[in-house]
Amino acid sequence: MARIFVCQNGSLGEGEAIKLEQASLAIAVVNSGGSLYAVSDRCSHGNASMSDGYIEDDGTVECPLHAARFCLKTGTALCQPATEPLATYPVVVDGDAIYVDLPEAVL
Repeated sequence: MARIFVCQNGSLGEGEAIKLEQASLAIAVVNSGGSLYAVSDRCSHGNASMSDGYIEDDGTVECPLHAARFCLKTGTALCQPATEPLATYPVVVDGDAIYVDLPEAVL
């Protein structure tokens, strides 16, 4: 595992997302309901950035282009046109910093 710094704890407000780019991988880190989630930044249906999506109060994110919704906790596609899930990654808060743990294989 590689631990990648995202931002300072407290700088990602409720309902906000930040895009983390590492090598050829883009990840959306989202604050929803006070919980932090990390999912693939690319919609599984098309070329849209999930960090630009609509963060919903029910723990989902909606694609800004296609209106597909995904569960932030599991990455599951919840409605059409998406049928494939988003990859999810562990988020770690360590002191004043937020990190995402990425498998070496994806870097």
